[in-house]
Amino acid sequence: MPEPQPTRILLADDHALVRRGLRLILDGEPDLTVVAEAGDGAEAIKLARANRPDLAILDIAMPRLTGLQAARELSGQLPDLRTLILTMYDNEQYFFEALKAGACGYVLKSVADRDLVEACRAAVRDEPFVYPGAVNALIRNFLQTSASNEDTRSKALTIREEEILKLVAEGLTSQAIADMLVISIKTVERHRANMLQKLGLRDRLELTRYAIRVGLIEP
Repeated sequence: MPEPQPTRILLADDHALVRRGLRLILDGEPDLTVVAEAGDGAEAIKLARANRPDLAILDIAMPRLTGLQAARELSGQLPDLRTLILTMYDNEQYFFEALKAGACGYVLKSVADRDLVEACRAAVRDEPFVYPGAVNALIRNFLQTSASNEDTRSKALTIREEEILKLVAEGLTSQAIADMLVISIKTVERHRANMLQKLGLRDRLELTRYAIRVGLIEP
């Protein structure tokens, strides 16, 4: 069997000494090799098009185009190219911007000697790489977003709609709900249609799942 080819890497950082140190780390691994170096984001894009590397490692703070700008450009021009963002900034905003730019990892320069090789290998496996502080940021962002979405959805329903939602989720028919609330079947059906539209749901099953999620009924 032929030996697998090493991952071909484009390394972009505006400090030559930093590039030299990173290259020593990467070229010291049998499965990684640096095939091109760039001193700014624009040069990184040009060299990526010319060399077609498997992976681009981009510093955030570079002249002409930043690493984030370069990552956005490259994700459109070379969709098969994986990118890692390299930075000295342990900054949540930069981290989320890197994800939006299409990067599959965010590596801090302060621990590059420890994390960079692992991040490269994760990228090759098509797996995300995040440092421990970023994991906390992701969890916090998810919880905040989920809470915000649930609050928005819950407030969208009227008291009567919540009453009907609970009864629908408990399996009552429209006739049974109408009899219990002393309203017409048409009114029940109208409320149910309004709830589906407001909540962006499709059917009774999804209404039931939503009712469980917001605590109207027990699973």
